[in-house]
Amino acid sequence: MSEYFYPSLFGISAGVLARILMLRTDYRQYPTYLHGKIIHIALGFIAASLGTIAVPALLEQQYTAITFLTLAASQFREVRNMERNTLTQLDAYELVPRGSTYIEGIAIAFESRNYLVIFTSVLTTLASILFSFWAGAVVTLLCMIAARVLMAGGKLGDICEVRHVPPRFEGEGLYIDDIYIMNIGLPERREEILRYGTGFLLLPKNFNARTTIANLGQRQAILHDVSTALGVHRDSGTPALVPLAKRDQNDGRVAVFILPQEKNVEKALEIIRRVPTLENAIRMPAKRLRI
Repeated sequence: MSEYFYPSLFGISAGVLARILMLRTDYRQYPTYLHGKIIHIALGFIAASLGTIAVPALLEQQYTAITFLTLAASQFREVRNMERNTLTQLDAYELVPRGSTYIEGIAIAFESRNYLVIFTSVLTTLASILFSFWAGAVVTLLCMIAARVLMAGGKLGDICEVRHVPPRFEGEGLYIDDIYIMNIGLPERREEILRYGTGFLLLPKNFNARTTIANLGQRQAILHDVSTALGVHRDSGTPALVPLAKRDQNDGRVAVFILPQEKNVEKALEIIRRVPTLENAIRMPAKRLRI
């Protein structure tokens, strides 16, 4: 039996385990049970196999075998396209859609996690061949920790202070604090909004945060996450009950208006603080000003 068999088996196992640890279904319900997870685990196995095979190929000076990695890059770009297309089609049937920025962030995350699987398999296999099984185990553990850290990302609570502010009306205008949300003409709708609706105020901690939460995709992500976790009191054809996020143009504050089915203020505050800061929405104009 080849001297590379057991290290390669260990490398593939480490890569698949890394992909399983990075595969998590939360309140957003994506990937779905069970078939969505099977697809991603199968792709993780392919990524782990490609990363593992590259190590013996290099050690045996079979450099042409590295072309498999170019195949992997092409394959995982298709994974990104697959996720984007699937989520875009599903988004049309959401009462509160994710938005294109959120979808692109999810697609990037699924593509990058396959590359993390490749790196885990390469490093684990290399350590197992050059040193020992225990060295490979230590490298695997370090890779798992690194993957968890990279998965975490930033949260909205890191860049904003979130406060609960009940909605109010001035005439027919709906306000959260002093930020105008929309005009509601029907008295019945105004009563419904006051009964079921609630509001929150996002106060950016710095100039970079102000620009980030101004992004329409970031605001849509907030509305989607809260509505997914707490439900939404609306149906199709009721534009007055659509959750909205509006910005104060003077100081950059953002008012969030939602109509949750479960009116739990503390839970809503925690959900908003945990909304991911989307990579495509992050802006750092303060750094630009220092150039």
